[in-house]
Amino acid sequence: MSYQDRTLACVDCKTDFVFTAAEQEFYAKKGFTNDPKRCQPCRSAKKQRLGVPDTGGQRQMFDATCAACGKETQVPFEPRNGRPVYCSDCFTKNKS
Repeated sequence: MSYQDRTLACVDCKTDFVFTAAEQEFYAKKGFTNDPKRCQPCRSAKKQRLGVPDTGGQRQMFDATCAACGKETQVPFEPRNGRPVYCSDCFTKNKS
């Protein structure tokens, strides 16, 4: 399916913003069926009002050592003592 940039109006500030073809493709891959209702500044402001941290699309990553192979890796959660942490390769092997 080919997507084209579309102009939408923000429900909060009423300004027009572009819903790009790349964003539409991302929404479709995630299974989202509704168009965004707010422009980026209003989305950020709403998240801030709700107490959701604005990471700019980046997750905080923590350094860890794989419990299976000993390789240094990063994980999206803070490792706790007594709980094994695995690199992505070992996690995939253990999962199946």
